[in-house]
Amino acid sequence: PAGPTGFDTVVDALHARYGHYHWVHAVPNTALIAAALTHADGDFTRSVCHAVSGGWDTDSNGATAGSLAGLLAGSPAALPDRWTAPLKNRLATTVAGFHGIGFDTLAHLTAQEAARS
Repeated sequence: PAGPTGFDTVVDALHARYGHYHWVHAVPNTALIAAALTHADGDFTRSVCHAVSGGWDTDSNGATAGSLAGLLAGSPAALPDRWTAPLKNRLATTVAGFHGIGFDTLAHLTAQEAARS
């Protein structure tokens, strides 16, 4: 929404308050991610775009907001196809043995490891 409680106003306030920190410092970036998520009304795309448009560590903020918004969505099927279809359920990585693994398989393996601990 426009006005004093709109996202742009919040970003301006965050930059005024935390602008003296280094651009990759956790404090301003965490505050920005929280603002992005709370001003997106549960919309995945808006969450990511808000986090990136707010500045500072834009790639990390977009990735973190996307991860959290995706988790809050509750299911991969709840995410917009324009974000997921290009990935074709395949991870591109230089980690030995994991290049090309499906995200669903990776999630399953991660859950198995978490259960072992």
